[in-house]
Amino acid sequence: MVSQRAADVTPFIAMDVLERANELDDVIHLEVGEPDFAPPDRVIETAVDSLRAGHTTYTAARGKPELRRAIAAHYDREYGVDIDPDRVVVTPGTSPGLFLAMAALVDPGDEVVLTDPHYACYPNFVRVVDGEVRTVTLRASEGFRPRVDDFAAAVGPDTSALLCNSPANPTGAVMDGETLAGLAEVAADADATPVVDEVYHGLSYDAAEHTMLEYTDDAFVLNGFSKRFAMTGWRLGWVIVPPDYVDAVNRLAQNVLICAPNFVQDAGVAALETPADRLDEIRETYRERRDLLVDAVEGWGLDLGYTPQGAYYLLADVSDLPGDALDVADLFLEAGVAVTPGVDFGDAASDYLRFSYATDADAIETAIERIDALLATVER
Repeated sequence: MVSQRAADVTPFIAMDVLERANELDDVIHLEVGEPDFAPPDRVIETAVDSLRAGHTTYTAARGKPELRRAIAAHYDREYGVDIDPDRVVVTPGTSPGLFLAMAALVDPGDEVVLTDPHYACYPNFVRVVDGEVRTVTLRASEGFRPRVDDFAAAVGPDTSALLCNSPANPTGAVMDGETLAGLAEVAADADATPVVDEVYHGLSYDAAEHTMLEYTDDAFVLNGFSKRFAMTGWRLGWVIVPPDYVDAVNRLAQNVLICAPNFVQDAGVAALETPADRLDEIRETYRERRDLLVDAVEGWGLDLGYTPQGAYYLLADVSDLPGDALDVADLFLEAGVAVTPGVDFGDAASDYLRFSYATDADAIETAIERIDALLATVER
């Protein structure tokens, strides 16, 4: 019999949409966050050289020392934060880092406070360790940025963690330093721990990026190579662990992860040495795509109400169109455009569709034309 824990895990609807879209001909994919850029050349060359050098054995569970040092140097260079490399745990993707954080922090019945909307998989990470989810509602009129006071009102004696994402999936919101500092204070007062997913760092357009580590050492900070470096299939991430949790997280990693691939870790070092101008160029390309899609959504008469500041997503309110958001997503798919229904991302997003602009401008233009033609036939 399937365990109740497994039964409670909900599907990731974006992946269901992708599967359906792949069965159709000539579909524009705006449903998944899959960068269309190739990794930097040096990353690929380093991986090949590493394979040829025979770097295919196990590494330490927490990762190769040279990669952990490179990650620590990244925080010093980007944010002026001094991180002990011993606090860095390298993981096969960022999601395993979140699992390690939840497993280290959450006992059965403990509460984890997260935003609504949120990344679709967050509640399932809480459920799989038998935790309870509490949410704070975000508002489009405020750019989907969290209020510190809302988090303060949501925490209680059973709260063990505050889970945040900036730049955020699915909204593209970016938390400023004042908000991060406030959340760190709320967590400290509640004897809870911030867990901050920063995997979209490096992809902010209209806001300065701050890491939670600027404001507290008592936080789990997640990041990785999938988004900024277009290395989704390489499965390489990391988590910065509070000093008191280093040994526990290392034991968990030894047992459930073993290690990230050896040669991919070498490629990670090369990625962190990528010249800034190359990354800036990619970020500006995403900004142009964002502006193109924002203008289109507003032209369709849909309620956007904000401009995403980072990542490569936006949420559009489709409650004025016939049916619910699932119906509208089906209608768009019939027109050859795949998007993700907002129900994937929480109750507050149930009237929304998420559009990803992690695809080239020509494809986005084609998607816009198809939706233009479709909405011209829809009575509102």
